[in-house]
Amino acid sequence: MKVCIAEKPSVARDIARILGANSPHDGYMEGNGYQVTWTFGHLCELKEPNDYCENWKRWSLGALPMIPPRFGIKLIEDERIKKQFSVIEKLYQSADEIINCGDAGQEGELIQRWVMQKAGVKCPVKRLWISSMTDEAIREGFATLREQEQYQPLYLAGLSRAIGDWLLGMNATRLYTLKYGNNGYGQNSHVLSIGRVQTPTLALIVRRQKEIDNFKPEPYWVLATIYRDTQFTATKGRFASKEEGGLAFATIEGKPFAITGVTKKKGAEQPRQLYDLTSLQVDCNRKFGYSAEMTLNTVQSLYEKKITTYPRVDTQYLSDDIYPKCPQTMNGLFQTEFAGKRPYAEWVKALGGRQLPKPKRVFDSSKVTDHHAIIPTGIPPKGLTDAEHNVFDLIARRFIAAFYPDCKFSITTVLGMVDEVEFKASGKEILDLGWRAVTAPTSPEEDDVKSPEATTAGRQAGKSPSASGKSGEALLPAFVKGESGPHAPTLTEKQTTPPKHYTEASLLRAMETAGKLVDDDTLRAALKENGIGRPSSRAGIIETLFKRHYIRRKKKNLEATETGIALIDTIHEKLLTSAELTGIWEKKLRDIEHGKYDAAQFIDELKVQITNIVYDVLADNSNRKIIQQEADS
Repeated sequence: MKVCIAEKPSVARDIARILGANSPHDGYMEGNGYQVTWTFGHLCELKEPNDYCENWKRWSLGALPMIPPRFGIKLIEDERIKKQFSVIEKLYQSADEIINCGDAGQEGELIQRWVMQKAGVKCPVKRLWISSMTDEAIREGFATLREQEQYQPLYLAGLSRAIGDWLLGMNATRLYTLKYGNNGYGQNSHVLSIGRVQTPTLALIVRRQKEIDNFKPEPYWVLATIYRDTQFTATKGRFASKEEGGLAFATIEGKPFAITGVTKKKGAEQPRQLYDLTSLQVDCNRKFGYSAEMTLNTVQSLYEKKITTYPRVDTQYLSDDIYPKCPQTMNGLFQTEFAGKRPYAEWVKALGGRQLPKPKRVFDSSKVTDHHAIIPTGIPPKGLTDAEHNVFDLIARRFIAAFYPDCKFSITTVLGMVDEVEFKASGKEILDLGWRAVTAPTSPEEDDVKSPEATTAGRQAGKSPSASGKSGEALLPAFVKGESGPHAPTLTEKQTTPPKHYTEASLLRAMETAGKLVDDDTLRAALKENGIGRPSSRAGIIETLFKRHYIRRKKKNLEATETGIALIDTIHEKLLTSAELTGIWEKKLRDIEHGKYDAAQFIDELKVQITNIVYDVLADNSNRKIIQQEADS
């Protein structure tokens, strides 16, 4: 008998239906030579300190560092879990072969490996590896089952991550709670939670909070003028004093404005890359205000409903073998209906009648490891919640737009002169919408090219076209070099502004790039190797910071609480707070997954680092205490 095990009952039911295992039993399905069972996510966990040593049961500085000679696992204390594990164990004992159908990722591999270890599996094990839950993908996956040994590095990476988090979390949390907690550790105290990823993430928010709190605005003056209903700004930039700006103003007042140059430059903007999990979470936060966790849960639901592909991915590319399937996916989008309307039909139809292009920006097998970017499966969705509809719509539009031509536009720059003071105005005009016809802008940052209709309408409404060179620039009227005329100069006082608070969108980007502010897609992709946390875990990390009352939401902004600030101020070990150093850890875990780094070496290094942290903190003779607070929102 072949025993298949999935990560959830719903996934197991789909697999059982495909395999013909239609006879229900308590905890599994059976039929056609298969038994199909399931877990409820994690059934096992690493043992707790007191499971190794009775002396570790009581929180004590003298017991630190806690470093077990060998890590072990145990069943999670839950009657439902114990009952299901008993079913799985019996099935495994009589199995001829086990097929691991866990989620195709690091966490999914760890979940099933631990269950097999706990059950003492001896028979051969195969691995089902699929990127979507469609019937076709499941059948194809069972036709090409892989050897379990192929995923040993993936398991070792997951195991190293779990052990690393245990070593740092268990030791540092007890260390800081006992040393700096306001009541030590007891009935009336609060735990000071320290984590390998959560603490450097909190440090990012605290540093930004301090930059904002300590910011002192400084005045500056901007010289501009209105000529032919168009605002021109002095190219000198801002003036540091009103007197300096006033002198320039006096120089140009009452003198004619002359156009000294008009240039037009055509440009093109490529389609946005396909979604990975982080970029999808970023857009959903900006456009809909969804938290990272809500977006993850929603796209996971779409995956389980067979509507989109595997979501916990960090690549924005498709492998070459996906290309032949894209016309079928497009056909499914063509047929998709919501409220009796086919929202994607016209866009898909415009691509019909010829072979789909195969841009390198979309298809690159060298950029794909276990899974490709998130795309629709081609199965028309039905019965979606509002959130599911919104998330699916972004994914569908992004996929269709990837096959569209570049957006083409013209940038007009006009230079003017009054006496010896130079002025500049610029504007953009879309010549061909290209892919922008498909994707509605998801944020102000993306809406950097406006259509002629929109900009003309803005001018007709009496709004002065922008001359700032930033997004949303207007279509300028026709200017001719050499023309001149009267103008209306202005000297406006402004103030420097503080950095912006992190939102979940910007924090996810910062976690992805180990705290570096990067706008360029190519450079950001290169920094992903050293990002902090995995794409699938970052949402949970942010939620943990809320639960620990280290951060709070204020509208869309994330603010550090007094407790969060005090905790980061108390931690002097850079290893615990540096996003860059944590990113280096993450790189090593990725290298373990790809067989380029030794898992035992990673753990040994971490043991040394934890030991050093413990001794450094114990040597602190200050009487610093962190006053903890409950959530105020």
